[in-house]
Amino acid sequence: MREVVQLTEDWSLRHGESLLPAQVPGCVHTDLLTAGLIPDPFLGVNEPEVAWVGQRAWTYVRDVAATDTAEEGHERTDLVFDGLDTAATVTLDGRELGRTRNMHRHHRFDVTGHHGLLKVDFASAYDEAASVRALTGERPNVYPEPFQYIRKMASSFGWDWGPTLVTAGIWRPVRLERWSTARLAGVRPLVTVEGATGRVEVRVEVERTEAGTDRSLTVRATVAGVEAHAAVDGTRAVLTLDVPDVALWWPRGYGAQPLYDLEVVLVEDGPETEPLDSWQRRIGFRNVELDRSADEHGTGFTFVVNGVRVFVRGVNWIPDDVFPSRITPERYRTRLRQTAEAGVDLVRIWGGGIYEDDAFYDACDELGLMVWQDFLFACAAYPEEQPLRGEVEAEARDNVVRLMPHPSLVLWNGNNENLWGFRDWDWEPGLAGDSWGGGYYLDLLPRVVAELDPTRPYTAGSPWSGSWDHHPNDPAHGTHHSWEVWNRRDYAEYRDSVPRFVSEFGWQAPPAMATLRRALPGERLAPDSPGMLHHQKAEDGNGKLNRGVERHFVLPEDDFDRWHYLTQVVQARAIAAGIEHWRAHWPVCAGTVVWQINDCWPVSSWAAIDGDGRLKPLYHELRRVYADRLLTLQPGTDGPVLAVVNQAGEPWQAPVTLRRMRADGTEAASLVLDVAVGPRSVHRQSVPEELVPDERSGKEFLVADHGGLRALHLPVPDKDFAYPVPRYDVAVESPVGGDTGSVEVVVTAHTLVRDLLLQADRLGPDAVCDSGLLTLLPGERARLRVTGAAEAGANAVRAALYCVEPA
Repeated sequence: MREVVQLTEDWSLRHGESLLPAQVPGCVHTDLLTAGLIPDPFLGVNEPEVAWVGQRAWTYVRDVAATDTAEEGHERTDLVFDGLDTAATVTLDGRELGRTRNMHRHHRFDVTGHHGLLKVDFASAYDEAASVRALTGERPNVYPEPFQYIRKMASSFGWDWGPTLVTAGIWRPVRLERWSTARLAGVRPLVTVEGATGRVEVRVEVERTEAGTDRSLTVRATVAGVEAHAAVDGTRAVLTLDVPDVALWWPRGYGAQPLYDLEVVLVEDGPETEPLDSWQRRIGFRNVELDRSADEHGTGFTFVVNGVRVFVRGVNWIPDDVFPSRITPERYRTRLRQTAEAGVDLVRIWGGGIYEDDAFYDACDELGLMVWQDFLFACAAYPEEQPLRGEVEAEARDNVVRLMPHPSLVLWNGNNENLWGFRDWDWEPGLAGDSWGGGYYLDLLPRVVAELDPTRPYTAGSPWSGSWDHHPNDPAHGTHHSWEVWNRRDYAEYRDSVPRFVSEFGWQAPPAMATLRRALPGERLAPDSPGMLHHQKAEDGNGKLNRGVERHFVLPEDDFDRWHYLTQVVQARAIAAGIEHWRAHWPVCAGTVVWQINDCWPVSSWAAIDGDGRLKPLYHELRRVYADRLLTLQPGTDGPVLAVVNQAGEPWQAPVTLRRMRADGTEAASLVLDVAVGPRSVHRQSVPEELVPDERSGKEFLVADHGGLRALHLPVPDKDFAYPVPRYDVAVESPVGGDTGSVEVVVTAHTLVRDLLLQADRLGPDAVCDSGLLTLLPGERARLRVTGAAEAGANAVRAALYCVEPA
C-alpha cells in the first residue's frame, strides 16, 4: 500500500547568514512576521515597508533522513509538493530535482534512494516575470505590475481592494510517497443522472514502476453499495457504476445535499493481495446545464440544475487572506456558512485569485453553495508562447481533475474581463497581432474541459456575450459586468437595463469601525486621514464614495462617524436597488453575482464581510434581498410598480398592505392587495393611482408590508424629503432563556425612523447584532439581539445607533 510521510515540520528559512524557523505550509512574509523581523503590513501604512520581501530570493531547507526515503519494501519514493509559490529550484543532497514556475499546480519528483539536505530556492517573482517578459514581449494590463508573466496569484501584486504583498514559499503541503508496482495517478469520476438512476463513470490513470510494467492490475470502485471492477489496460481503466434510486444533490433552497462516499482501489491480480493504492472522495448526483439559447430578448444565460431553472443569487469570492496559507478549513467553513446564511446559492471564485483548498469545495458541497470556478486569468493580456502555454495547460489539467468530484462545482469560466479588455480597453491596436490569451479561452481551455470533465458547462469569460457577433459586455447577451454605475452614476441607474445575467456589480463602503480602529491604531480617523487613504486602493475611491452619498444626502463635514454610517447605507441601498430590479425581471434576468462577499485585509471595498470578518450592513441587506420571498417597489414610467418575487418551490398567497404615508407618520391612504404568486415566479402590478405619493411635496412615501417583509418607495432623494427629527426610545433587556452572553435591544419609534443601524462593534470589538438597516413607522417596535456586549447599557447602545436625519 502506498505510504505517506508528511514533511511539514523542521523547515528553516534562510535569512542572511541565519536560519529562521519556517512554517510549512506558509510563506516568507508570515515567517518574518513570526520572527518579528517585519511590521504587520495590514496595520497603518506599513505595507510599503515590506515591499523588499517580494523583490529578493529566498531559500527553505530541511533534512530528509535516510529512513524517510529508504525503500523498506517499496520500489519508489516520490517527493510531492502540492504548491510552490512560485519560481523554485528543488535540490536534494546537492542533486537538482527540478524547477517550477507555477503556484497553481502540484509537482512530483522521484527521490528513490536519495536523502540529505532538501533545499527549495525561490527566485523573486519579479525576476521570473521579467525573464518571461523578455521572451514574450510586452502585454497590456490594468495595473503596473507584471502578473500576466507568471503563473501566480495575480492579486498578490495588488488590486483595487488589495495590498501589494508579493509572496514566496511552500504554500501547500509537502510529503514523501512510497509505493511499489503501481499507484493511482489520476481518478476522474464523471457523475450524471438519468431518471432515478445515478451513473458514475470512473476514469483511472495508473503510473507503474519499472518492475510493475507487466503486472496484471485491477481497479475496483464502490459507491452506495454498488461495486464495479475493471482490468487496467496499460495505464488506464474505465469503470461504470449505476446507482438506483439516488437522492439528488440540490443547491441550497431547492432541496437537500446528500453526499455519497466513492472509493477506488488499485490491486494486483492474485489471491488475497493487499491494495496497492486507494482514493476516496464524496460525490453528489445532479445534472447541471447552462441554457444559452437565443430568444426575443437576446441570448440567455440560465443555470438549470436537475431540470429546474435557477435564478442565481450569487457573490464573488476573492482569496480570504492575501497570505492564503493562513486560511484554515475552519475559516473557510465560517466564511462560507456566513455566505449561505446571507441567502447566497452560488459563489464565483474570481480569476485573479487561486484554485481554493479542497476544504473550500467540501464546505460548498455540504452547504449547497454552487461554485463557479474561473481559470486564473484576470484583467490583462496573457502571452500564449512558451514557457507559459505549457504551464497553463498543465495547471488546467491538474485542477480540473482535482476539483471535478465536487457536486457544488457547476461552471468552468475561462477568464475575468480579458475578452472585454481586448475589445474595449485599447489592447487590440497595441497588440498588433501578438497573442493575448484568446487562444486559451476560446481553444485550449474548452478542449481541456471537454476532454476531462464533459459533465459541466464551460464559458469563455466573464463578461462574455457568447460570440464576437456581439460586444463582449453586451447586457442582452450572456454575462454582463455592470461597473459604469459605481464608477460614474447614481445607483438608481441599475434600473435602466435588464441584463441576461449580472456576473459582477458592486458598491464600496469602509469596513466596520472596530476593524478600522484595529488596523489604524492611534489615528484620528477621517475619510482622508493617512491610514484611511492607504487602505483605499480603488482609483478615486473616496471621490466615488462621496459622490454616491451626495446624490442622496448632505455630505457630512468633519463628522467621520456620520460619513462612515452614510457610506455604508449607500452601499447597502445600491446593491439592493440592483438585485431587487433584476430579480423582479426574472426570467429575462437569470442571476446576480455581487462583487464581493469577502476581503483579504482591512480595506474600504465592495465586500459585505470586512477583512476582520465583521458584517457590514450590506451583509444583512443581502439576507433580505436574497431571501426566497421578496417585496419590492420599483419606479415605473407610469408610477411605482409592486413586484412580489417568489423563489420558493411552493405558491405564495400574499395579501400585501400598501400605504401612502406622510412624513409625519400619518396615513394618507391604504389598500390590501391579494396577490397570488406561483413557484419560482414574479408578480408585477402597478400601484393604484390613489396610493402614488406626491412627488412635488417631498412629504409622502409609499410602504408595502406582508408578514414581516417591507418595501419602501420615496419619490425624491433623501436630502429633499421632509424627514422629521427622529425620536425613539431605547431599552436593554435580558433575552428570554437567560443567555448571559447577549442582550436584547428594544427600539420603539415615535416618528418615522429610516435606516436605523446598531453598529454593535462600537459596544465592543466582539459584539455582533443580528440585524442591519431597519425602517420603523411611528409606534412600531424592533427587537435586536446583540451578542458579545452583555454589559452594554441603554446609553451606550443609543450612542451606537444611527439613522437618517433631516437635511
